[in-house]
Parts: sequence; structure tokens; C-alpha cells
Amino acid sequence: MTDQLSYQVTVEELAALMKRTAGVHVDPVALQQQADDVFDTFGLDSLGLLGIVAELEKRYALGLPEQAERCKTPADFLALVNGALKTGV
Repeated sequence: MTDQLSYQVTVEELAALMKRTAGVHVDPVALQQQADDVFDTFGLDSLGLLGIVAELEKRYALGLPEQAERCKTPADFLALVNGALKTGV
């Protein structure tokens, strides 16, 4: 049996995903500092967040919890996604 690999989505990766999937340019430092602000603050709407969720599901071959596409802040999103990646659920 192999050890389960532990993946974590960083703020930098989230900023890159926001740019690639939704065309939203955000500085990773600003995203980190304002992680409790709503995604709207950064110009990301629900469709953009859905694109990020789809990209992560494809990347990690794992269905993320339905709540991921309803997260309001980067901090909540990263906590939920990283928790799911850690547990594999």
C-alpha cells in the first residue's frame, strides 16, 4: 500500500487559477492579506469560482465538496479545498 500524497492549494496557486480560469488578475500578496474578503472584492464571480473548482477537480482527480463552489472568501475556499485534498473526500 502506498502512502497517501498530501496536496495543498496555496494562495499563489489560487491567484494563478483566478487569472487562468476567470481572467481575474490578483496579486497573491493582496489575496493573502485580504483572504477574509469576499471573492467579489477581487472581481471573481460564482461562475469564475465554478471554473476554479472544475480545474482543481481535474488536476487532482477528486470530486470536491459541493460547498466549494459556494465559498464566499478565499480563506474559506482554501480551507475547504485543502481539507478535502488532505482527507481525499
